[in-house]
Amino acid sequence: MNTEIELDELRALVERRAGIHLDETRDRFLAARVREHMQERAITTPGELLARIRKSNFEYEALLERLLTQETSFFRYPSVFAALRNTVLKEMHARKFWENPRTLRVWSAGCATGEEAYSIAITIAEALMFVEAWEIEILATDISTSALRHAERAAYPKRELEALTPEQLDAHFTRAPGTDHWQVRPRIRKMVRFAPMNLAEPVYAGRMDLIFCMNVMIYFTEERRNALLRAFCDTLNPGGYLVLGHAESLAKCPVKLESCRHGDSLLYRKSLGAPNEAAGAAGMKTGSEVSRPGLPSRPRAEAAEKLS
Repeated sequence: MNTEIELDELRALVERRAGIHLDETRDRFLAARVREHMQERAITTPGELLARIRKSNFEYEALLERLLTQETSFFRYPSVFAALRNTVLKEMHARKFWENPRTLRVWSAGCATGEEAYSIAITIAEALMFVEAWEIEILATDISTSALRHAERAAYPKRELEALTPEQLDAHFTRAPGTDHWQVRPRIRKMVRFAPMNLAEPVYAGRMDLIFCMNVMIYFTEERRNALLRAFCDTLNPGGYLVLGHAESLAKCPVKLESCRHGDSLLYRKSLGAPNEAAGAAGMKTGSEVSRPGLPSRPRAEAAEKLS
């Protein structure tokens, strides 16, 4: 149904706009997803689909949603969250304790439907000493608008919460009446702000102490991957950490981050003596500019709000 030329055009379009590299080994996947999309939307030919995509951003986003793999879960990599709890947050608490105000800014890049961002918030709420005295913001971004809407609802079926202990479930969720869904409690939700972001574009999210970008760059070309890693490095505050997926690394990328082994996890740390290269970077949006019409921004955690 799809000619080789039309598949090549679609592949090039998705890579150009979203940075997602679908090489020839994924032709069957691409053809199947395109076929599903055409059948659902009563499009008769691949040429008609391409014409619609060129004219309508809505049509492009609908196809992109079908191509994206939103595979995520709460505390998906336990060793990473153990390192966050037992090492990273303790280190940041010791370094920032005498700051006024005490701030902690985290970026969940490629947050999908929100499980990672809420897992980070729960870990911070449980592990950071005197957490009520901190100004905490977790910026959670994704290219998928439907995933962000799901994340904003903050409601998940019980089967998706199996990684949480009964104590965590009671402390951080409430049962939605008449359903099998559990709602994230407001004190956790208010720590997280969701916003759309295409990581293939040069968007600057503001200074960060911690960046999670797990299993996102595996879909990027080496050139785009290196550009994003350099942006992450520049965005991190000195002493900040970058967390990548297990299949991702800084190999062949010229960024100055230290490798830190924590149990089964490898994290990357910016030296305390490193300069803040990206401050005021020209042509980049600041964290306050990363917003999305129709999705209310979560304010920073109030200092007086108790998170226990």
